[in-house]
Amino acid sequence: MNKINTYFKESYVELVEKVSWPSWKDLQSSAIVVFIATFIIAILIAMMDGAFKNIMHLIYSMFY
Repeated sequence: MNKINTYFKESYVELVEKVSWPSWKDLQSSAIVVFIATFIIAILIAMMDGAFKNIMHLIYSMFY
């Protein structure tokens, strides 16, 4: 039980004193970059899905 308490105490000290947390402005700009990248990737996947759907429809229409 003592090892568990030591682990949590050391983890707390490391998170509070040794980790360099980003500023609020850095966090916001990173979140905006992630949002824009996610939006662009979603659009690309939707376009690929539509293209494959049309290709498969063309292939299926040849046999039916």
